[in-house]
Amino acid sequence: MQTTIVSYFVYYKLTYNLTLHSGDPLSLGMLGLCEVIPAIGFSLFSGHFVDLKEKRTLVTQCIIGYILLSVFFTFLTWTHLQTLISKQLILWLLYLGVFIGGALRAFLSPSTFALQGLLIPRELYPNATTWSSASWQIGAVVGPLFGGFMILLGYQVGLIAVCVIQLIAMVAVMRIPKQGILKKDKEPISKSLGEGLKFVFRTQLVLAALSLDMFAVLFGGAVALLPVYAIDILKVGEVGYGWMRAAPGIGSVVMLFILSFMPLKKKPGIKLMACIAGFGVTTIVFGYCGYFGAGKMADLFGFGLSWGFVIAFAMLLLGGMFDAVSVVIRGTILQVYTPDGMRGRVAAVNTMFISSSNELGAMESGITARWMGTVPAVVFGGCMTLVVVGVTYFAAPMLRTLKILGEKKKET
Repeated sequence: MQTTIVSYFVYYKLTYNLTLHSGDPLSLGMLGLCEVIPAIGFSLFSGHFVDLKEKRTLVTQCIIGYILLSVFFTFLTWTHLQTLISKQLILWLLYLGVFIGGALRAFLSPSTFALQGLLIPRELYPNATTWSSASWQIGAVVGPLFGGFMILLGYQVGLIAVCVIQLIAMVAVMRIPKQGILKKDKEPISKSLGEGLKFVFRTQLVLAALSLDMFAVLFGGAVALLPVYAIDILKVGEVGYGWMRAAPGIGSVVMLFILSFMPLKKKPGIKLMACIAGFGVTTIVFGYCGYFGAGKMADLFGFGLSWGFVIAFAMLLLGGMFDAVSVVIRGTILQVYTPDGMRGRVAAVNTMFISSSNELGAMESGITARWMGTVPAVVFGGCMTLVVVGVTYFAAPMLRTLKILGEKKKET
């Protein structure tokens, strides 16, 4: 919800040129870059820190940090502030806030991953990963939709609502009992970091799954350019933007609901690569959605509905469904193959590979959109995703024969 509001505010309020009827897509890429730098940098040692600390307390502290950050964003969207300082300064302050958010996420991601591993029996990891992903995706659906509607009421109203929701999350986390610390020996941080990286790079299944998803998301970052499609190409405004932003999450929730009753047990590695290839295809088709027209053919919830919007929404929804499959398989691989005492460090490496790829993908999309145009940039990203799948198929034979879902980890 916050990402939806801030992205639209940056593109439409801070960089939009009414004469040229266009904003700066690179500003959207900069949002991604400002989040990915700390997400990668702090992840180098956050895993070591998480493994030595109590997980529930860390999660609570991260949420408090997010609440303070939302208050900061609320202040920056204050209309009167634009008469006191320049839009350029507000933009750079927003970049600073996003940078701080990336640092918080570097600690939140491994903390929640490690906490989940402590709360859930090992034999329930595959199903637990599905339900955990489903709950996250529900937020990914409701958040952008609410964000789009809240923009109509005012940017500050939406961000205040974000603060309230985060307070509810903090109360929920605090009701979880404190968990024991499994790793109590304090080894040098350089050695600790090395062990986490060595584990990932010497485990082909883990490395292949992380690399495949990272490069697929890196090149398939069309979501970062949604403000451009909503305002300049499809002309559907704030509400249409909210629906498009929510479409991948809707698709993910639908697929995760299906997977909760029909687990992936046969040839999960092949299904992983097929779904990421499908993600690439939907990205390509989405790129061309503007050619199907932006003219109004009906009114739906206050915005013009066109064939271009219908196709864009459908492709984003299908992309979310394909992505949900890869999330479940990758999450299960990490839970099953990661020793309890290394969960924080491995999750930190996962943050470097996966979580940061979204922001790197946003940066890649912003740069290529300015360089070659928005539509060619999105189509190029989808094509590169297909190339990544092809390379992985031949480079990682163990992924093709993967048979771990629904099975307990074998003791070694």
